[in-house]
Amino acid sequence: MSAEIVQLVEQAGPCLSTAVSAYGVAVFSRAESAAVDATANLGRRMLQTVWQRRDAQGRTELEAAVQDAAEAPDDADAAAAVRQQVKRALREDAELLAELARMLPPAGETVTVTASGERSIAAKTIGTAVTGDHTTLQP
Repeated sequence: MSAEIVQLVEQAGPCLSTAVSAYGVAVFSRAESAAVDATANLGRRMLQTVWQRRDAQGRTELEAAVQDAAEAPDDADAAAAVRQQVKRALREDAELLAELARMLPPAGETVTVTASGERSIAAKTIGTAVTGDHTTLQP
């Protein structure tokens, strides 16, 4: 197995697990949710991409692995089965490997965001944030 595949799946693993926890088997059909964190949404996009590129048997196998992982979120073996299905798909489709790699942030890139103090807000990106009492937002 390619070291590139192993590295990608290791990097994507937390995203995949978070997506399965947040979406369950609906990960293949649901749209991105603002109520779910960015990690889960990235994992959702990755799993949907893999699922869309698989044949009927591959889709069934991936769905079964996701179902098992969703039903047993603390089971490391179930999470590993999802990663194994992704690895299988990547071994069979070099273009898929490149597509998923583009979705991930560059290896080693970390973002640290810290908030300190009462009503502080910390975010890498943010739309609207309001702190304070009796605040009114105008559309």
